[in-house]
This record gives sequence, C-alpha cells and structure tokens, in this order.
Amino acid sequence: MDQKSTGLRENYGHRRQPALGKAMPVTALLLNLEANPLDYRRNDNGAEMLEEDDKPPQLFSVTDEPPSPNEKDFKPPNHHEDDRELAGDRHRDIPCSNCLQTAAGHLTDRQSAINEMCQRLCGPECRRPQGLTLDGVRQDFLRQYEIAEAVAKTSAMTSTVQMKQRLAARKLEFEKEMDEELGVASSPRIDINLGQSSAAASTGMGELEFEPPRDLLLYLVRMGSFNSAPKINNVDSQDDGLVLPAGLSNSALLQHVQQLRGGGIEQPPLLTRGFLKPLLRDEDVADGLRCLQLNSVSRVCSAPVEGDVIRLLQWNILSQTLGQHNDGFVRCPDEALTWDHRKYLIVQEILQNQPDVICLQEVDHFKFLQKVLGSQNYAGIFFPKPDSPCLYIEQNNGPDGCAIFYKRDKLQLQGYDTRILEVWRVQSNQVAIAARLRMRSSGREFCVATTHLKARHGALLAKLRNEQGRDLIRFVKQFAGDTPLLLCGDFNAEPVEPIYATILGCDLLRLGSAYADVRLDREEVLHPSGDVGEFVSKSMKREPPYTTWKIREEGEECHTIDYVFYTPNRLKIKNCLDFPAGEQIGKNRTPSFQYPSDHFSLVCDFELLPPTENGKESGSGSGSDGENEKNVEGSKHGSIQ
Repeated sequence: MDQKSTGLRENYGHRRQPALGKAMPVTALLLNLEANPLDYRRNDNGAEMLEEDDKPPQLFSVTDEPPSPNEKDFKPPNHHEDDRELAGDRHRDIPCSNCLQTAAGHLTDRQSAINEMCQRLCGPECRRPQGLTLDGVRQDFLRQYEIAEAVAKTSAMTSTVQMKQRLAARKLEFEKEMDEELGVASSPRIDINLGQSSAAASTGMGELEFEPPRDLLLYLVRMGSFNSAPKINNVDSQDDGLVLPAGLSNSALLQHVQQLRGGGIEQPPLLTRGFLKPLLRDEDVADGLRCLQLNSVSRVCSAPVEGDVIRLLQWNILSQTLGQHNDGFVRCPDEALTWDHRKYLIVQEILQNQPDVICLQEVDHFKFLQKVLGSQNYAGIFFPKPDSPCLYIEQNNGPDGCAIFYKRDKLQLQGYDTRILEVWRVQSNQVAIAARLRMRSSGREFCVATTHLKARHGALLAKLRNEQGRDLIRFVKQFAGDTPLLLCGDFNAEPVEPIYATILGCDLLRLGSAYADVRLDREEVLHPSGDVGEFVSKSMKREPPYTTWKIREEGEECHTIDYVFYTPNRLKIKNCLDFPAGEQIGKNRTPSFQYPSDHFSLVCDFELLPPTENGKESGSGSGSDGENEKNVEGSKHGSIQ
C-alpha cells in the first residue's frame, strides 16, 4: 500500500518540503512585486491552497486579482533573467497609496518600517508631493534589496534552488564585494560600545547603516516560524536504552564503542589526522604525549598533561535530524547517515583526542553524549535553539543547540550564562553559551564561549551574521570581563566576511585566531601590525583552506567557517590538529563511513599564562571545591549535569 493511499507522507522539513510556505510572497510584497501567491502555495496534489489566514498583509499596491495559471498568455514572474533588471529598480509613474496617504493609518505613520521602506523604494514622482530627498539613500538601499530578493529566491529558507537563480544571486554578491574591495584594507579597529545599539555602532566597513523592515528581518532571522510544516515537539529520548559497562577507562571505552559501531561487521576506520607541530621542544614533551598515535588506543595516548595546558575541541557534529532528513548530502550513503553508525564515530573522534573542554554545535542527542562522556568524568551544559528547525521534521529527537563539556577532575565550573543572539534588537534563532572555568591545579580561571551563527549564502545574510557577532561580543565581554577567553564555534562565514574582521578587530576583546597563529613566532603573535586592516588581512591568509567539505544538491562546498579565537596576551597557542587531505577524505567527501559530520573537529592546545605585570590574577579564589560547585549549580538558567 503506497503512502498516498493511506494519506501518510514523510515530512522532510523546510528545505525539502514541496510547499515553499510564505517565503516568496513576503519578500515579493516587501519589494513591491506583483507576485502571484498561487505560484508558491500548493498542496501535494497540485491543488491551490490559499486560505484567508495565509494571505500576507497588503503593504503595497499588489494586483488584486492575479492572473490565473490556466490562462493562455500566463507566464510566471521571473525577475532574474540576464536581460532584465531586478525588481525594485523599476520606474513608478503612479504614486503608491501609501505616499498618497490613502493607505491604512498604521502604514502612513512616518515611524513605521513599511512607510520608511516605501519612501526609499518609490520613485521621484511618488516622493515629490512629500518633499522627500532620499536619492542618496535610495541607490544603496535598492542595491541591498536586489541582493535580498535574489538570495530569497535561492537559499533563504526555501526548497532546492534553480542553478540559474543561484548564479544570478552570486553575481550580485561578487559585484558588491568587488565594489567595496572587501572593506578590510582601510577598516579601523572596531570598538563596540556596550551601551550602544548594534544598529548605531559603526562597522568601519564603509557601508551605509540601516535596519531592514521588521517583517523582512523576522523572515530572515527565524527558521521554523516560516515553515508550512507542523511543529513536532519531541523530546530527547532516542538513547534512553543505552547501557555502558561501569568503570571503563578511556582506552577501554574507545574499544567498546568501536565494537558497538561494527556490530560484528568490520567497518572502515575513522579518518587519521595529525598535529601541525609534530617536532617537540624539551618543554613541550609532556604536552606532546597526547599528540602521538591519535587513532590508536594506547597508554601513550592517554598520558596526563602537567601544568596549565588546556586542550579545546570545537566541532559541529551535524544534527542527526537535519543531516538525515533535511540537508541533502547527495553523495553520502544512507547507511552512513544513520544514528546507529554516526554516534560511535562521534564519540571516538572526541575521546581519542582527550580534550579538557569540548564545544559542540548542532547537538540534538545531548543525553547520549552526557551519558558516554559522563563515564569519563565530563560534565555538560546544553542550550537549545528557541525555534530549532529539527522540530519541523518527523522522527526528531528534540531541538538542536550548542553544548559545552568540561573535564571535572581538571576543571571546576565557576559559573555560566546563555544568550539568544539578537539582530537589530530582534531575537534570532541562534544561541551562545559562555562558561567560566577554574584550573584545579593552580586556581587560575579562564572563560570559554561557543556559538553557531546564521547559515546560508548572501550579502544580506552576511550582514545579519555580522550583527549577531556584535551581539555575541557584547555578551561575552560582559560575562568574561578581563579573564582569558576562548571563543569558538561554527560562524558560517568565510574569513572574507565582515564578521571575521569584526571579531579580530574588536578593541574590547583583542582576539587572535588559533589556526592562523599556530605557526607564528610568539613575538609576531604578541606584536601584530598596528594597522588593523593589515592584521586582519594577514590572518585571513593563514587560515586553513577548509574546515568543512561536503557535496549537497546545489554542488560541492569546501570552505573555512569554523574558528577558535583566543586572547594572545593570556593564552599561548601550542598546537593544532591538522585537517585530512582530499585524497584521504575521498571523492564523496563528508559525511561518510569514515567521518560522521560535514565539519571537521578543531583541536587546539593552549598554555594558560600568568597575568601580566599590571594585571591581577583572578583565579586564586577561596573556599573548598565542593562548596563552590554547590553554589554554582542551580545559580544560572540552563541545564548543568
């Protein structure tokens, strides 16, 4: 019996759902397009689905009776042909109802976002009765929304895109980037005022600052809210039956999970990786013991590290729900995407590196990680996305989010905080976690923070990521103060994007990038170029060629979007885990039978340095460990286990 006859079908989520939801009509209306909603709202049988509640608000003059698809001369609107200009540059001969003050009262208010957008988009004939002179603003504004429209048609929370439309959008993005020359060479060091709104703070990139209309902003920063699929509020329960033998050492647990993964059948081994600095100096011998034979289980690999050395592992582990039902890894075998296969590879990649701190993104099986890592004395903090896209897909295991784990026998949790990142004072769907940790051996403290910024390509999306980055900086600075900081995550931005310069050029934090600095001499790290543009430009060129390499329905993606930032004056970068070569990864890229995620883990060794001469050591603290931990737990919102 097929699925149609039973009325059942699999819900693939927002990218692979046959219906596109409200994405195109919302964007079309905001750009004053004469859109036909019937082109975007269909049920599975091709019948029209346009209920009264689904009609978007008539904010501009939109055709009251759109042409019927059944008419002979009907042709769907296409604003991205090579010989046509994008909508928004069209000449308006007739003033719109908003400028003529015949629209609804709440739209004619000069403070409304819609009225502001109308004033910027409408032609001279429309603006002249009001005496508006916004020509200087209008050109840049239209340029931004040309890109916004193209991006919306290609990748902003819609289904699989057409290649011609994607190329049109990318062409606009490249032209804009070339016009601005990336804005890096001449950008001053960025100083973000914690008391100032993100919209008012200058980026130094030479761009005109403006806030998009609230409706468009909400559409761009949210995910599930604009999905036509119903929300399915499942909880994290798929691993409730997991049983582990008690008292397993690190090496014994690795052997155990390898046996569980195989299920009696020999499986391809996990990709082998090595550290960037294999030659060790005398003072690095203790630290280097963990750098040897990463993919073998041995006593050498599990040797403890002496001194204030911190090993951090940063990794987007790939949400099981999204990876299997939504992301479209067309070259990955279905068996390699199953949770039964992936979960033990994830554990192996983490435990064989023996990190002290683990920062993860796209975590939708926190209880599994909590149980397995907890057997090795790790404790974890988890904070989910407020409107996770996982919740719109059947067979989900609850929302995905960010997590931080730390080694309890080496580190003591002093406090933590979480934040839903904002964009122009609007909460987005991205989150961050910050934790303050204390070295049990020396009493010194440091902070670690992790995040997962907005995904997808496009100049406007890059600007949104930059605004999220500003909010992240304010949050982290307020939490960490002058404490040494490790800031890592999946930023979904290549080094040429504004967010990279925003973080490295921020006077509040003065960070460096671990993978960019690992091969530099200590003096070069501590005394970079005085010109921030030159400093950022050089750091860009030293970043690894990729941290993610995958093949999706749209094509092959190979770029650097994951980072570990740190405070160079208080933390010394000692080593970083290298990335496998293309020949090792294989022609089908990741995820695969040999690697469980489309992102590679970043593993960095840092030495926590004494405070500077004028500084004050903040980690000496007083009181017993037990009392401190008792006071910390339950003092913050979130989930500490």
